Order: sequence, then C-alpha cells, then structure tokens
Amino acid sequence: MEDVSGSYDRAKEVKEFDETKAGVKGLMDSGGTKVPKFLVHPPEKLSSSSTPTITDFQVPLIDLDGLDEDLRRVQIVEEIHKASETWGFFQMVNHGVPNRVMDNLLQAIGEFHEQPKEMKMKWYSRDSKQRVRYYCNGDLLVAKTANWRDSIAFDFQDGPLDPEALPSVCRQAVQEYTQHVINLRDVLSSLLSEALGISSDYLAGIECMKSETLVCHYYPVCPEPDLTIGTTNHSDPSSLTILLQDNIGGLQVLHQGHWVDLPPRHGALVANIGDLMQLITNDKFKSVEHRVLAGRIGPRISAACFLYPSATHRFKPYGPIKEFLSSDDLPIYRETHLGEYLAYYKSKGLDGNSALGHFKLT
Repeated sequence: MEDVSGSYDRAKEVKEFDETKAGVKGLMDSGGTKVPKFLVHPPEKLSSSSTPTITDFQVPLIDLDGLDEDLRRVQIVEEIHKASETWGFFQMVNHGVPNRVMDNLLQAIGEFHEQPKEMKMKWYSRDSKQRVRYYCNGDLLVAKTANWRDSIAFDFQDGPLDPEALPSVCRQAVQEYTQHVINLRDVLSSLLSEALGISSDYLAGIECMKSETLVCHYYPVCPEPDLTIGTTNHSDPSSLTILLQDNIGGLQVLHQGHWVDLPPRHGALVANIGDLMQLITNDKFKSVEHRVLAGRIGPRISAACFLYPSATHRFKPYGPIKEFLSSDDLPIYRETHLGEYLAYYKSKGLDGNSALGHFKLT
C-alpha cells in the first residue's frame, strides 16, 4: 500500500486494507514497519498537541465496599456525585466482579485477536446489525484518519445471545463477565439515581441503562506510535460505560484542558458518564472526552461495556429530566431517541467533536 505515484488515493488504500479482514494486527503480522498513510494523524491530534498532558490530577478512585451500610452508602453516593459532576470518570474497586472473571476476559480477548487471520475472518463485518462482529475501526469508511486498534463487539441490546453465536475461544469468558456486569449495572443505576438527588429506582424506571454492548479492543504494538493513535479523542454515546483495561496503560481523560493519564489498577473497573446521561441530566453529569495512545509496549487489551436504553425504548424520546428544570434552569437539549442519536454519532465518526452539540436547543 506504499504510495509510489505521487498521488494518494485514500479511499483505495482503505478499501484494500479493509478487504484483507486482518485489521491493524495483520499489518504487523505481515512484517510491517511503517504506519500506512490512512492511519497517520496530524500532529495536533497526538500526544505532542497543544493540549498538555499533566500528572498533578488523579481520576477519582471509589471503593464500593460497605455499600449496604447506611453511612458508608451516603459517602459513596457523594463521591460518585462529585466525580460524575467534575470528571465524568471514576475508577471502582470492590465492585463485585471477581478478578478471575476479569482476567479471563482479557486473556480470551487476546486469544481471539491473536488467532491466525483465517480463524477470525468469518467474524469480520461492517454491518452494525450483526450482533457479533470483528472489525477494524467502526468508522473506517467515514473518518478522515483511522485508529490503531481492532475490535470484536457483542450486542446484547436485543437480549441474550445464543452461546453458539459467540466465538468458541472467548465464549465462556464473555458470558461470565457480562453476567457480573449486569449485576454491577443495577448497583450503579441506583447509586447514580441517588447521586442525582432523585429516587434510587429512577434510572432503572426509565430504562436508560437497561441493555449492553460489549466491545473488546486490541491495540497491537505500534512501530511508529508518534504518528498514530489508539483511539481518537471522543466521548461515548452511551448512558454509562464500564471499562476493563489491562496493565499496559495509554488511556487519558481530558480534565480542565489537560490530558490526564488513567493508570491501570489490577482489580479495578472504570466508569464514565456517556452523552445520553449528560443529556438527560441537563449537563449536571458530564460526558468527557478521552483517548488511547498507541504504544511500543503491548499489545494493549480492553473491554468497554456500553449501557444503553432497552431495546423496547430504542425510539422512546429522552430529554432533560423535568425535575431538574425551572425558569432558571431551562432545557439545554431537545428530546431525541437512541436510534437517532447513534445514527448521527456514527455518521460523523470519531472526529474529536461531541455529538451533543447537534442536539442543543440554542
């Protein structure tokens, strides 16, 4: 895919790459030592950009131990409120998902992506309606520049998946992990409701965190990490995202105009507020930009569980919660539904701009 003619045809290069069905890992497996042009980002989008990285800030760490004790619960709710309001991110320990289950999932993700290409190709698809699909860059065909990562996604929004529909190499690990995450989802739904100052079953009642999509990312070692990025800066379209990451690092959160490292911690999970949560809370909770750097150490493996409205609520209009509105607090966003929001989000790709702006009333 080297440009020898002096004229560069990005569409042709992307098409040829996509047709290999081998992802960026395939570039490395074939002996690649250079990052292809369609993966090269402009300098201002990379770690050397004018937005500095800073180490003085720390993403909040919240211990969920003692959740059933009244005084301890009040403290945890306050910590979640503060983190969701100021950071949009927090790490969690003692969250109820066993270390064994998390470690097994990370290992299984690695085993899937490290199979021979021929073993993975049958799962490769750009059809977002496929409930299990392997792909490289969901926005590959619309983004100006691609990211250095491959993914396999499991869509549980329409209910449980037939075990036989899952790749055998990661079947058991995915099933076990998602069951534990469902339990954690229900806990966080109550805690976030209380943090908003409304009844503990409010978010459960409107079913804005009822279904899950698990997306498992694989970031191969990169030969030129200064030229590309693992994941472009973006916010998530979900109501909430629960992230499991391995020990490699590279995740950064934008806070007060600075990129802040979110270092891995064994046994911890990361939670971040998504766009839909910011919309329904009328900006009380913040959906914050984050990114993943490419690196020479790795591979880096992560699993993001995106929590969305239930399948039966896919076309239900969601707008700012009426309890938060007054003559002094007018709605910032118009009502939208999940189908409309995701369609717009996917159409623009991970371009570094929040999709929320499209839904603002003024």
